[in-house]
Amino acid sequence: MLQTIPAMAYFAPETEEELTAAGLEAGVMCYLGGRAAPMGAVSASVVHAVFYTFNPERVRRHIPKAWSLATPATLVEARFVAADRALNRMLGAEVITSPEVAEAAELARRAASSAATEGRPLAGSHQELDWPTAPHLVLWHGLNILREHRGDGHMATLLNAGLSGLQALVSNAATGRGFLPSFAQSHRGWSEEQWDTAVDELRERGVLDAAGGLTKEGSALRAQLEEDTDRSGAAPWRTLGADGIQRLADVGGRLTNLLLAAGCLPSEGVFFPVAR
Repeated sequence: MLQTIPAMAYFAPETEEELTAAGLEAGVMCYLGGRAAPMGAVSASVVHAVFYTFNPERVRRHIPKAWSLATPATLVEARFVAADRALNRMLGAEVITSPEVAEAAELARRAASSAATEGRPLAGSHQELDWPTAPHLVLWHGLNILREHRGDGHMATLLNAGLSGLQALVSNAATGRGFLPSFAQSHRGWSEEQWDTAVDELRERGVLDAAGGLTKEGSALRAQLEEDTDRSGAAPWRTLGADGIQRLADVGGRLTNLLLAAGCLPSEGVFFPVAR
């Protein structure tokens, strides 16, 4: 649930407003350039390598062009400005200046600063950024580092499971959680033919059934991937101790509920409906 706090920036209109004002083209270039900016002006192959589930051709259409339109440092600053604007709009000044947010921010900073980043390039590059001073941005940045830390670890588990980026995307869509298949396919830049080929490959492997749903073995694989990812990403959280973890979860959970109530995530066309 805490991932909603950093992830809301990818859907907040303020993000595209600030990144296009900095020079980027609207659309997926903002996602690729904004998220990759902490690594510096890296090549398309590097961005594809760390983002994993994107069609490399889609990445090459926007990277390195993005770096000719705006410097990575400018984009990093634009993202912080966007997060500040979005959190102010959705949470309000009274919430973001509250003692609870300040307390949660320091917990998130402690955990994120302790995260080991061997083999975790996105987490490492985000960890190297200067920390903001406003508590709500400290919280956003700290949780963003932890989100990228988990994501880097997840990529390693996918590689270990022998899943290509597209196969990982297809099998995740088959869980009925997270991105809808239509959004996952279009946003990551895969054609119908490429998607269907991955479906066929996963059927041959026994991950998907004839209808495109997860088999028993496929469900077990996806569950194991999540379990392995959680285990590999647990160390930073353990630095907080049980009480610190619970406190961050409590405050973060309340903030997440406020963000969701404010419409921080799209209600249609992107995610599977959440069962309640």
